[in-house]
Amino acid sequence: MAARGADRPVDLAAITLAASREAGGVPPGLLGDYLPAVLDAAGSGRRLSAAELADHGRSGERAAESGVALRGLVDLFLSATWRLWRELPREGDSPAVLRAAGLAVLRAADDAVAAAAEGFERAYLSAARRDEAERREFFDDLLSGRGNAGDVIARGERLGLRLAGPHYVLLAGPGVPGDAAGQAGMEVEAAVADAAAPAPSLVVSRHGRLVVIVGAVGAAEAGNVARALSRALGRPTAGGPARARTPLWRVAFGRPYPGPSGVVHSYDEAADAFDVAHRLGLADPVVGAGDLLIYQVLLRDRAAITDLVRTLLEPLARARGGAGPLLATLAAYFGSGGVAAAAARELHLSVRAVTYRLARVRELTGRDPAQPADALALHVAVIGARVLDWPATRLERA
Repeated sequence: MAARGADRPVDLAAITLAASREAGGVPPGLLGDYLPAVLDAAGSGRRLSAAELADHGRSGERAAESGVALRGLVDLFLSATWRLWRELPREGDSPAVLRAAGLAVLRAADDAVAAAAEGFERAYLSAARRDEAERREFFDDLLSGRGNAGDVIARGERLGLRLAGPHYVLLAGPGVPGDAAGQAGMEVEAAVADAAAPAPSLVVSRHGRLVVIVGAVGAAEAGNVARALSRALGRPTAGGPARARTPLWRVAFGRPYPGPSGVVHSYDEAADAFDVAHRLGLADPVVGAGDLLIYQVLLRDRAAITDLVRTLLEPLARARGGAGPLLATLAAYFGSGGVAAAAARELHLSVRAVTYRLARVRELTGRDPAQPADALALHVAVIGARVLDWPATRLERA
């Protein structure tokens, strides 16, 4: 197709093909009727019409749907623009005419590129929402057991997962209930994919948490992927001294198991580990289900651990200020290996205050934290209290 300027034709088809080559092979058809409209605008000074801009928006949508990068699409429009401007006749035109034509071409290019970019973004976001909905539906069906195993495996393969092999699940969410947490983005997915490579991975947003399914390759990879995910999400501390050790984001991961049911098993482990880490207030933002088995053992016999807490620790509630300060002292004391000075530093108290509290524990419970047998019983009871969220939560009665 050729169009005529002031005194000679302009080969718009040649310009279109050259711009396509310069943009790395972006389909020339995405320009639509852009060049004739710009040529007309250069002569008349008009702006592109709403219909023309809508057409460029649809070009942007087609580009996104066909896998063309936004940069390539913009390059196509701009390359076509400067090539057209170079071919426009200027001889005999006054500076004012040239200036008006240049402004008209620049406005047309700006409006067309903006419309194409908006269309591209609309299509990209729509595709992203469809993809996220497909992932979430797949994972919900996987967890609920809806559909046969063959269908689940086939759907997983379309998403890049070969569920016949072993997979493990990571769960990431706010470390403190009620804290705002950002959503997953391309940066998080890229960090997971890079850390998990060559194993495939899938990131899903579910119930305010991020769920990551990763194909298992090596024994230590789950921890590496979990730490990469934690770094991508960010791990700043929040609040004052009472929350200084609590991560804003926490990542828990289950152990690898084969098959669709194995993914469910690993997810359940990760969810349990996440809950236990929250209840215990663990400072480490990354926890593995295999490292928290002792706490799972305690939770399996909830009646026994409840009875232990009630028998050993309920007398602490008679202390002035309640059981909380004495429980915190016991936790710090056992966590420091039974060194009162280290516990005092942890609690920002004097050594004398810590030894006084330990003496009160001995008086109220009849158990001495400094004696190995008593210390073991008290330590297990303190862990049980944290798992049961006592004394904030009332103990269940048998």
